[in-house]
Amino acid sequence: MAMGMQDIMKKAQEMQSEMKRIQDELKAKTVTADAGGGMVTVTVNGAHQIVKISIEKDVISADDKEVLEDLIVAAINKAMEDANTMINNEMQRATSMIPKIPGLNLPF
Repeated sequence: MAMGMQDIMKKAQEMQSEMKRIQDELKAKTVTADAGGGMVTVTVNGAHQIVKISIEKDVISADDKEVLEDLIVAAINKAMEDANTMINNEMQRATSMIPKIPGLNLPF
């Protein structure tokens, strides 16, 4: 079944609207990751924004500054990784509904 230019443009507009809707939804979704057995916890949203960092009282010490810094970095990296997984899953779900247009090699 051949698609005319109008059909292609309509599908592109629908896809753009769907992507915008997903991006808005992702801003409201969060993932949380921890490091050091929960000593540091980081929450990140689907827009890659850190929305919360929690640090256990026991890990706060001037003598262990480097340890705390390492735990924060580890928790942020894990939360960002989890956010990317969440984003990719949502995008794959949305793009699976897009019809394949001959000659248009989309990266999904």
